[in-house]
Amino acid sequence: MERGHVSFLGSRSAAESAKPYLADTGEVGGIYRQAGEVEALERPTTTARFVAPGSVTEGRFGLFRWQMAPRAGGPGAHFHRTFSESFYVIGGTVRLFNGETWVDATAGDFLYVPEGGIHAFRNDSDEPADMLILFAPGPPRERYFQELAEVADKGLELSHEEWVDLWARHDQYMV
Repeated sequence: MERGHVSFLGSRSAAESAKPYLADTGEVGGIYRQAGEVEALERPTTTARFVAPGSVTEGRFGLFRWQMAPRAGGPGAHFHRTFSESFYVIGGTVRLFNGETWVDATAGDFLYVPEGGIHAFRNDSDEPADMLILFAPGPPRERYFQELAEVADKGLELSHEEWVDLWARHDQYMV
């Protein structure tokens, strides 16, 4: 990258990273989804709402709302090779791990994790917690959570090798 094209954060400018729109005029292209159109995966301790999966955003990003019951826990430390993940807390207290430190994040707090960044999240509090999760680009991440639900619903007991295979199919590498 040439000097002068780096933002203050050290990344490329939006014009360099995005596929440019080259027409002389704008076009109608917005996608509106009413709340009732958003698929929800309801589990005993969490509800994942697939607000804008990659299938809706042409793979540009995925946006999920993640609602956790009190003491819902969360995934162990992991990383992804092909997408970044961001967390924005809407309510309650979410424990976020940035690969080095756990913090108690509350409404308005944000964590960005680039590709390869170790991270985790959980609700260890006695209150519900709610956050938005943004994946960029937008892989079909909902399939991972649906497959985890299927494993649980069927009472399957996967071997270590089967877990590693499941995780790898969904770009989930446990640490």
